[in-house]
Amino acid sequence: MTRAPANLLTLRTLLLTHLDNAPGPDDLDPAEVGIVGDPAHRGGYHCGSDRVVTNDYSVVESPRDRAGLTLDAAALDVGQFEVLSGGRTHTMASFSAWCVAQCTANAADTRDIREIIYSLDGSTVKRWDRLGKRSTGDSSHRWHTHVSFFRDAIKAGRDQRPLFRRYLSSIGLLEDDDMTPEEHNWLATVHKNLTVLDGRNPIGQIYLRLAEGRDDTGAPVTGHPNLKSLGAQLTALQSALSGEDSTDEAAIVQGVLASLTPEKIAAAIPPTIAKQVADELARRLVA
Repeated sequence: MTRAPANLLTLRTLLLTHLDNAPGPDDLDPAEVGIVGDPAHRGGYHCGSDRVVTNDYSVVESPRDRAGLTLDAAALDVGQFEVLSGGRTHTMASFSAWCVAQCTANAADTRDIREIIYSLDGSTVKRWDRLGKRSTGDSSHRWHTHVSFFRDAIKAGRDQRPLFRRYLSSIGLLEDDDMTPEEHNWLATVHKNLTVLDGRNPIGQIYLRLAEGRDDTGAPVTGHPNLKSLGAQLTALQSALSGEDSTDEAAIVQGVLASLTPEKIAAAIPPTIAKQVADELARRLVA
């Protein structure tokens, strides 16, 4: 029978953790955040392989869905809420508008989203569709926002929280430095290795560049994260400095830093955590 996959259950928990019992006239209740359709539901992303119908749009319109079809549902409904945070009121409609804007901009953490069906005024139902197939939905979406995910992303177990963590952070319900355990472990390793350079390299300038996302000419840093490569270089540097090699230490530092530039460090940091990494590094320096 159709089941709720772990990655969407985790996403549901994230939203309820921060929007249920939030200050304001109407928080988000658990009954308003659904994944699997009711027993009569047939067809669409709330259904797994046992409930899809002939030529189901949630299967046939994308190779990502055809390849990812399992018993897992691949959608999340978010009901109405009205919460107060950061001196503003945040609602299902403003949540929907924010998510659609991110999808329209093709933000990296939206690319597993197939569609969002929503209403901004409680009357007209709209639909953002990555495939451009349709532009509206049924009247039930006046009272809830529907988010469909490509089935291959659900099958792969890919974490779908980053976009929604950004939303919660943007409205002040999630601390900017609320990083995952993996991010904290990575940060600790970077800090441990970078601090061995103190007195040999302008470390404060590196932290500043990390925060501002620029190189030493002032130009923005671009590139894809390559944390394994960065970690390997930092570890090699630490090993060289702490070892008993008779080679001149200054020569070792100079050689490694020739490739381990501030620009490469900045480019390797995931854009979504660059600022909190820099802030945390700066905090630890003075701790």
